Amino acid sequence: MPKAKITKEEALAFHLEPTPGKWEVQATVPMTTQRDLSLAYSPGVAVPCEAIAENPETAYDYTNKGNLVAVISNGTAVLGLGNLGALGSKPVMEGKSVLFKRFADVNSIDIELDTEDPDEFCRAVRLMGPTFGGINLEDIKAPECFIIEQRLKEEMDIPVFHDDQHGTAVICAAGLINALHLSDKKIEDVKIVLNGAGAAGIACIELLKAMGARHENCVVCDTKGVIYQGRTEGMNQWKSAHAVQTELRTLEEAMEGADVFLGVSVKGAVTQDMVASMADNPVIFAMANPDPEITPEEAHEVRVDAIVATGRSDYPNQVNNVLGFPYLFRGALDIHARAINDEMKIACAHALAKLAREDVPDEVAVAYGKSLTFGRDYIIPTPFDPRLIHRIPPAVAKAGMDTGAARRPIIDMEAYELSLKTRMDPTASILRGLSARARQAQARMIFAEGDDPRVLRAAVTYQRSGFGRALVVGRQDDVKAKLEAAGLGDAVREIEVVNAANTSHLETYKDFLYKRLQRTGHDQKDIHRLAARDRHVFSALMLAHGHGDGLVTGATRKSAHVLDRINDVFDADAAHGAAGITALIHKGRIVLIGDTLVHEWPSAEDLATIAERAADVARHMGLEPRVAFVSFSTFGYPISERAEKMHRAPRVLEQRGVDFEFEGEMTVDVALNSRAQEAYPFSRLSGPANILIVPARHSASISVKLMQEMGGANVVGPILTGVGKPIQICSTVSTANDILNMAVLAASDIGG
Repeated sequence: MPKAKITKEEALAFHLEPTPGKWEVQATVPMTTQRDLSLAYSPGVAVPCEAIAENPETAYDYTNKGNLVAVISNGTAVLGLGNLGALGSKPVMEGKSVLFKRFADVNSIDIELDTEDPDEFCRAVRLMGPTFGGINLEDIKAPECFIIEQRLKEEMDIPVFHDDQHGTAVICAAGLINALHLSDKKIEDVKIVLNGAGAAGIACIELLKAMGARHENCVVCDTKGVIYQGRTEGMNQWKSAHAVQTELRTLEEAMEGADVFLGVSVKGAVTQDMVASMADNPVIFAMANPDPEITPEEAHEVRVDAIVATGRSDYPNQVNNVLGFPYLFRGALDIHARAINDEMKIACAHALAKLAREDVPDEVAVAYGKSLTFGRDYIIPTPFDPRLIHRIPPAVAKAGMDTGAARRPIIDMEAYELSLKTRMDPTASILRGLSARARQAQARMIFAEGDDPRVLRAAVTYQRSGFGRALVVGRQDDVKAKLEAAGLGDAVREIEVVNAANTSHLETYKDFLYKRLQRTGHDQKDIHRLAARDRHVFSALMLAHGHGDGLVTGATRKSAHVLDRINDVFDADAAHGAAGITALIHKGRIVLIGDTLVHEWPSAEDLATIAERAADVARHMGLEPRVAFVSFSTFGYPISERAEKMHRAPRVLEQRGVDFEFEGEMTVDVALNSRAQEAYPFSRLSGPANILIVPARHSASISVKLMQEMGGANVVGPILTGVGKPIQICSTVSTANDILNMAVLAASDIGG
């Protein structure tokens, strides 16, 4: 499978559009009326101010302190880029902030301090302490990072955590627990060699010693060789703490007979000869980024019994910090912790290790396109495992409570786990799963409107993201000029431009089309004009003949016109059971609405078919369908001839014996609001509906566009289903990202 390619232009555009940066601030309380403002500010705000002044602990109740973490750096060690300065580090810190939100629903603000003086840095952070529930230090060079973290931990009463040190250490420890389990070895017995005595390396070896590794069994190396007792060159107090009594002087000598190698150093630091000299069933964590000390392929060439982990996502066993820091802070914040101590970190490592030994949920296997089972190539959970959010924080919280780090212990742990399960936005994991399926499918995607810059950007991104081959319908010169204007001139050689002039299949297409349309008033000239000059028809003909695997169109013409053209080639009409389903994504919920494309005024039987099509789409997206037939009446009241078909449609589904939940007719609030549903205990819905079947296409269109413009919902669709081939029709206001999402849906065969 091809690796994703990211260009400078794409990276800059991602950070520039739709607004500069990666996050914004939103109010969580109403701010519309004068009364709202009086409560939010003066005079109402005085009440919680006085309460907090009297009892500081109530700040966790009346402010956002309890779910707010600062990501702080001075930019002296940014990724692998070195000292870029405070401002140069801001894109990374913004990125870390959104990872906190994405993976653990922790609000986070990035702060860049323009100083390399540890005293100034510590003073600035300490003075901001009342604002935050925790401090995540990031990208600060060693040895200053040790000094800064230690001082702040002593001076502050909230968790201070340097992720470059301890995040790597926790994930490394989790992987090592399982690697030793598979090797039938104990941590107190194994010989461990660490190469790289910087922030991450020192933290790794310290945590492993806290877990039982023996000091005399741990050999630490840096660029000058083994750190041994008596060495003076290139030493500091943190290295000296791990000096051992030994005659070993080089990494090569240290590796002989070693059970475990931990690398946080540089590419190529480990040779195949070194790996060959290790003990039976060696464990090799080559964590240098972006290129490991030795690749898994190189290691396995000489040692088939080796268990290998790296920091890269394209190899098994990725040591990824995102498995640790969001959940460590989630657990720490939820007990109002004073610190994140060793016991909490060890609890996190053991919880991660335990999770990897359990059966992997189907949705994870689907998302990654392969079966994952505990073994040598799966010793660390994947970052997108949905169980992480409700399995890791409780373990961290419990350890914090047991060690006295908690200000407010959790009384009902079972209820806490349940709250974590419902806390996360499910849409991110659903969309991630669709992307993974699309990448696995490697579909040849036809982009019909190659004269539009948005479509071209989407096509280039589709191919560079590793989803498959992009086939762009357009004129070569025009495509080239528009790509160059968009700063993507180098992509001209990558994507394939297709048109009637350069295809060898035009006569075949025309013969096919003539047989379909000859009795509908089309003569040979009409057929030539349609096949050779109408990009929608030409693209549909490509798809019909297997010259592409999916089709995305509609960005430049109204959907009704595009659907008419598609019907020249496919039976994409109501009579043949086609339907258009649109997904609304809003505040962590996905609701499908149908029919938004095909049926003008569907009958009860048509509505039942639309419901079945929508249920298929929902299941393809990883949702368990719950269908509501919606109207202005609920279960027959008020009585109206207009609502009659909505009343009859569920009976049609009953007769068809479908295998999903459905109910109707009902108003939208009853369909979506669990409290409103309580008034109807006889309802067959077990919870809020995720599919709304509306009376007609006009009501579907109004509903979708109203939610998009007034509610701020993200719209995906309409998804054309029931045609037998993956065809997705965008709206004319689609962005390049919207078009890309439709291509991903087509590649995933949603609705195909």
